[in-house]
Amino acid sequence: MIELLASAALDSPAGDIFARTADTPRVLQMLQFSLAPAFMLVGIGSILNVMVNRLTWVANRIERLEDRWDNAAEEPCSDEISWLTRRRQIAQRAVMLSTGAAMLISILIALLFVSAWIETRIGTLIAAFWVATMLLLILGLAFFFAETRIAARGPASRQSRPAQRRGDTTLQ
Repeated sequence: MIELLASAALDSPAGDIFARTADTPRVLQMLQFSLAPAFMLVGIGSILNVMVNRLTWVANRIERLEDRWDNAAEEPCSDEISWLTRRRQIAQRAVMLSTGAAMLISILIALLFVSAWIETRIGTLIAAFWVATMLLLILGLAFFFAETRIAARGPASRQSRPAQRRGDTTLQ
């Protein structure tokens, strides 16, 4: 049946594409080439899951604090809210950059398969997408690192409290 369809359409552009991709070793080669980017996509997805969970926690904490002090004249948690807002901005950047990396690696996988069907050489384009993906991922991880450092330090009010409890005034 496939042979009948192939012989009927050999003179058309679709037949030409079919003839070029009918070679099983070539398709297998494209599958092999796409494995590393596919595993990278899984890794980026896992990292994004952690980043989004942190971002969601921060956003929910801001909402809870703002709801608690909506009617108060002065916000007793203003330093914590500003600290959380800074964390949210940095976490958003990390998520956006990592999502961009996931998008580019998905395009790269599609380009690898398209390269099996076209005669134009697109190796340079594929390499550029790989480098751009890595740059976005590195930047996303750098922002994630910055957010976790800020989270570990805590808001300014928490940083000064232990010194005040001990009676230590050298940090003030």
